[in-house]
Amino acid sequence: MNLKGRSFLTLKDFSPVEIEYLLDLSAELKQKKKNGILGSSLKGKNIALIFEKPSTRTRCAFTIGCIDEGGHPEYLGKDDIQLGHKESIEDTARVLGRMFDGIEFRGFKQETVEKLAKYSGVPVWNGLTDSYHPTQILADFLTLKEQFGRLKGLKLVYTGDGRNNMANSLMIGSTKLGINFTILAPKSLWPEETLVEICKGYAQTSGSKITISDSLEAVEGADAVYTDVWCSMGEEHLAAERIEQLKPYQVNKELIAKTKKAETVFLHCLPAVKGNEVTEEVFEQFANVIFDEAENRMHTIKAVMVATLGNY
Repeated sequence: MNLKGRSFLTLKDFSPVEIEYLLDLSAELKQKKKNGILGSSLKGKNIALIFEKPSTRTRCAFTIGCIDEGGHPEYLGKDDIQLGHKESIEDTARVLGRMFDGIEFRGFKQETVEKLAKYSGVPVWNGLTDSYHPTQILADFLTLKEQFGRLKGLKLVYTGDGRNNMANSLMIGSTKLGINFTILAPKSLWPEETLVEICKGYAQTSGSKITISDSLEAVEGADAVYTDVWCSMGEEHLAAERIEQLKPYQVNKELIAKTKKAETVFLHCLPAVKGNEVTEEVFEQFANVIFDEAENRMHTIKAVMVATLGNY
């Protein structure tokens, strides 16, 4: 499949077949790395890593994935370039596009990553914005495939802030690939109706369904329960309010028991605030799965770079 030259900004832009291809390529590259086989598909390629928001997994995954395939990553923190301050995003994009072969952006506005893609002329990859986190979803889905051997027909329940970038992106990815997706959240934190309607269209095509509920009973039958921090980066001033709103939706042994399935797994995109969105007990019970998921950020991000930029 030819994805060369494509940017990776949101899973809305990719067909189910293309997403499955990226997951298959991720699994292939993961196996090769386990066998000590590294590639050269990014040899001679220079990749800019722009970070407005700090990160452990995203930065390490792009850096190692790039080096594993023979490329050169260049980290550009918020104080290293003039992005949107002394220089417009459009002009920064045009400069970087003439010097680099690909650009990763992790920051606040989705509009910023879209402008970088529009004006740079090279593939741009979304390492996280306030709206979407598509590379994380690939890692989540690779982990689910490793756990269950399939994606279609699984039931995935996301509990917590139902209108953040993780809830949005999981809903898009799940409905595209036939995963039955439930958001469990207080009504004040339900996702935007426009996005729900778009995803209902995807679900109709894939044969999956969306459930949005504020009742804990909605976790029954879940193959996987997923949560994220209650307060996203940049929303720290809302911490007390969020804790009050979301306390009933904590992932604890009682919530896991409500799935009524012995095979249920728990996923978290990390970092975790144990004692808030998840208890330490549940986190440690599923630590192996969670850190498989964290490792899979590297394999899936490598696959995105290889597929859109590499000679593979």
